[in-house]
Amino acid sequence: MSKQAAPPALVDLSADAPCCPPLASRRVPAETAAVLAPALKALGDPVRLQLMSMIASAADGEVCVCDLTPAFDLSGPTISHHLKTLREAGLVDADRRGTWVYYRARPAVLRQLAALLTVEPATTA
Repeated sequence: MSKQAAPPALVDLSADAPCCPPLASRRVPAETAAVLAPALKALGDPVRLQLMSMIASAADGEVCVCDLTPAFDLSGPTISHHLKTLREAGLVDADRRGTWVYYRARPAVLRQLAALLTVEPATTA
């Protein structure tokens, strides 16, 4: 049995409906913050943010690790570590095909994060 408890799954990041109101409208409950924090933390690294951008903007909706690795001046194992972090945070899905792994973004999760970070423009009277 693992000593590290999984965060409470009170928020379904794969749902198409917003998980919670935007940050600017009211406080995020602690339980929701615990579920969202790993995804935001994963995107807090410059390499992972670039990888996420490359995966999310892939023309076919997915990209092979063989196309991601050459874009960085990092070793293959380092890129694999960053991709694993994105996968564990729920931001991407991966499929192994032979010796290569293909990654695709999870749009519902990205929409959830975008909704959370939405700030309504100030209205002038």
